[in-house]
Amino acid sequence: MRRLGSFLSDAWALAAPYWRSEERWRARFFLGIVIVLNLALVAMNVLLSYWNREFFNTLQTKDADAFWALLFWWRDTESGPMPGFIFIAVLYILVAVYALYLRQALQIRWRAWMTRELLDRWLEDRAYYRVALTDAATDNPDQRIAEDLRLFVDASLTLGLGLMRSVVTLFSFILVLWALSGSVTVFGLRIPGYMVWIALLYAVLGTVLAHLIGRPLIGLNYQQERVEADFRFALMRFRENVEGIALYRGEAGEKRRLGERFQALMDNWWAIMVATKRLTFFTAGYAQVAIVFPFVVAAPRFFNGAIPLGGLTQTASAFGDVQGALSWIVDNYAGLTEWRATVLRLTGFRTAIAAALAAGNGVAARAEARPDLALDHVTLTLPDGRVLLRDASARIGPGESVLIAGPSGAGKSTLFRALAGIWPFGTGQVRVPEGASVLFLPQRPYLPLGTLRRALCYPRDAAEFTAAEVAAALEEAGLGHLADRLDEEGAWDRQLSGGEQQRVALARALLVKPDWLFLDEATASLDPEAEAEFYTLLQQKLPGTTLVSIAHRPAVAEYHGRALRFRDGKLSEG
Repeated sequence: MRRLGSFLSDAWALAAPYWRSEERWRARFFLGIVIVLNLALVAMNVLLSYWNREFFNTLQTKDADAFWALLFWWRDTESGPMPGFIFIAVLYILVAVYALYLRQALQIRWRAWMTRELLDRWLEDRAYYRVALTDAATDNPDQRIAEDLRLFVDASLTLGLGLMRSVVTLFSFILVLWALSGSVTVFGLRIPGYMVWIALLYAVLGTVLAHLIGRPLIGLNYQQERVEADFRFALMRFRENVEGIALYRGEAGEKRRLGERFQALMDNWWAIMVATKRLTFFTAGYAQVAIVFPFVVAAPRFFNGAIPLGGLTQTASAFGDVQGALSWIVDNYAGLTEWRATVLRLTGFRTAIAAALAAGNGVAARAEARPDLALDHVTLTLPDGRVLLRDASARIGPGESVLIAGPSGAGKSTLFRALAGIWPFGTGQVRVPEGASVLFLPQRPYLPLGTLRRALCYPRDAAEFTAAEVAAALEEAGLGHLADRLDEEGAWDRQLSGGEQQRVALARALLVKPDWLFLDEATASLDPEAEAEFYTLLQQKLPGTTLVSIAHRPAVAEYHGRALRFRDGKLSEG
């Protein structure tokens, strides 16, 4: 029970913010209409149970006039004025259609709000970056945002409204069944409304057995979402690295790895199939018995003349509705296990984001009214605690060209991330000039999906630059042959070579004209001649820009006025 309470608390923590958000009144309005329409469906089912009684009574008495009146017009009956079936059916269809339509409208609005809210939290203070570095258990955030949110909203509305309808149906039909079932004497004890007690016992027994049989599905459904996402991620990684795999002749290894992930998916799916088979054996048998069971328990009253044929069918129908309402958990057990798995994954994702945001900023990057960039007592560590740089301080003045050098693995790229204010491990401060424009060019430039023009102007909006400015930057960066493809959409990170992608980054720098430009092996894919042209062009086109480079090639040093070198965890001049 404690675990159930904790789970429901987690589910409410996920759902509640939307119903308290700026959209709360519209959301509550939509939900209110959907609830009213669902209650109307229950009321019409009650009406149909009485119509059904009168209809079968006309068949028993062979009253043709009453038969046709109950189908196409209306008739005064023992239950009161009864509309014809055609009117009930048309109204029922309209209510059912709009109950579904408005529920789907509410569903997409709720999902849209939750997606925006979760994306905001994931992107806030670069939580996505910290989670990727520190929390290996939080796998496949893309699936949690896209798929799990959709499943959570859909299941919450479907199961919630279904439970409400079951509760209302229970209380509506339990009164009907109580009045119809009469009483029975067992061992000298008179039991009124005996069919209500039989329906209750039948449903409770079914619920307990369904839980015992279907409980393994909870963990299996959670695991299935993970292995499905792992397999999709492996396929995506394969697609993104087709050239490297082809060059390494790595097809056999990739096939083996993909096969292993798919086998994990298959193994878990077979386990789900076995568990589902057991549950379905029970639920299908339970449902089949429920078809005839009410007739069996009501038959004695029909055969002794206490109720007519219509009364028998209404009693059986009311019993079925009461038993069905009480058996809501049985009927929805598989859906409940999937919903629980979704809640657990989303809760884990939100917890990981919260932990990442609460962990602090590591090396604090702060803008101040000062002309230079200052490193004050900066210590850089890795997630495992290993120290790369200890208590380093340095100053870089405006307009300087500074090379950061050192052996591979010393921590140069980590310092690059700290200067960008994104490295969460370490202590100290990086103080940068307030209001200065800054651009960081990593070794592998990020090329967003869309047009080449958008990739060139990223992270700025392409509309900020004229066509002439974009074309000039493209030509100066050595990519003039792509001028007629500026508005062509594509996955440019796969269409351009590594050197061409670094030239795109150069074009960005020429367009943005930053006050401070940081480069981390930004020319590693260029040949020495092209690299020299790269730095020469930067000096010519951006004469006032402060340039800070990380590079291994000794020739790069001649384009910088001074050097900061990593030595045994220290940062020193020279």
